[in-house]
Amino acid sequence: MFRPLFVFIGTRYTRAKRRNHFVSFISLTSMIGLALGVVVMIVVLSVMNGFDHEMRTRVLGMVPHATIVGDQPITDWQSLAAKVQQNPKVEAVAPFTQMQGLLTHDGNVQKVLLNAIDPVQERKVSIIDHFMLEGQLDSLTPGSFGIIIGDKAAKALGVGVGDKLTFVAPEVSVTPAGMFPRMKRFTVQGIFHVGAGEIDGYLGLTNLQDLARMQRWKPDQVQGLRLKFGDLFEAPRGAWEIAQHLGDSYYARDWTRTHGNLYQAIRMEKAMIGLLLLLIVAVAAFNIISTLVMVVNDKKGDIAILRTLGATPGTIMAIFMVQGTVIGVVGTAIGAVVGILAALNVSSAISALEGLIGHKFLNADVYFIDYLPSQLQAQDVLMVCGAALVLSFLATLYPAWRAARTQPAQALRYE
Repeated sequence: MFRPLFVFIGTRYTRAKRRNHFVSFISLTSMIGLALGVVVMIVVLSVMNGFDHEMRTRVLGMVPHATIVGDQPITDWQSLAAKVQQNPKVEAVAPFTQMQGLLTHDGNVQKVLLNAIDPVQERKVSIIDHFMLEGQLDSLTPGSFGIIIGDKAAKALGVGVGDKLTFVAPEVSVTPAGMFPRMKRFTVQGIFHVGAGEIDGYLGLTNLQDLARMQRWKPDQVQGLRLKFGDLFEAPRGAWEIAQHLGDSYYARDWTRTHGNLYQAIRMEKAMIGLLLLLIVAVAAFNIISTLVMVVNDKKGDIAILRTLGATPGTIMAIFMVQGTVIGVVGTAIGAVVGILAALNVSSAISALEGLIGHKFLNADVYFIDYLPSQLQAQDVLMVCGAALVLSFLATLYPAWRAARTQPAQALRYE
């Protein structure tokens, strides 16, 4: 197969054993450094993609994309929901009522945000069914005063399915005997695990009518509507438009006010970490400069002979550009293969390591999930490999230009 002269010599220089073993060692370390930089960048970007994905699917699948709340309890929520669903951006609507308070059991106390729901409607806007460890959402029937809590809250309270606990509301009831806190006994009907400490520890679910009775409302009255949008980034503007259309007695709140800072922090961290890791790849790529400079010094005699045989400065320059580019291509290819394999298995590897040493690297009290996610994306792999190849190519220009300027007479004077 025909190959241009500069390609033939450049690839032969890459394969050949050099007299100067130190140059060979530097060339090998440049290749390994570039491969390691590519591996680290692919793995870290995949982990950041995993955090981004889990934030969207798990956390934002449990919390409302947006809510519409009235100044007064809403009696006919079905007709209000029909008006809201006229907006084409809204996929589903479900009623809700919330009350903050404390859960107590056998001397243990845990704060809770009690979220009253209609189990049938809740499935349209929430993915809670996917995370049930025990019990079912349908067990929250009117009048049962059942409650579903996260596994973290259940562990803190020391309760399981079927146990009784007491909800203490932040209000008091005035009686002839004095003022007493409002309390109600609930039965644990289910336990869920989302993996987010904020949700698993402080969220409780109960039936709409049961919480309405606690607040002395009519059974069909609710606090507001929970909205699910086809695109969660449409929620802020879409919810505001809906509230404006409904009138001054309604106001909207969206997920960017509750979890927006966390989501933006993840996106910004991905960009900043990607930039920092790209600098690591750049350092590894520019090690090719030192490699080629030493190769050029080692091959001055060969360059002079090629020049006397008729090779042009452009050919000489192309020879060393090919040699440096081959180092970059091989290093990038090795890094891409290892990085892809590592990104696909990093979650299971970290999980196995946690089980081996008995220590959790991600604490749900600090992070919004308690495991290390990873999501490999083709565009990230292509971006990393493309950047590494471009930097490797740029690193060859100066040494190749130096080689092209070699004067045959001067190079052969002491040969």
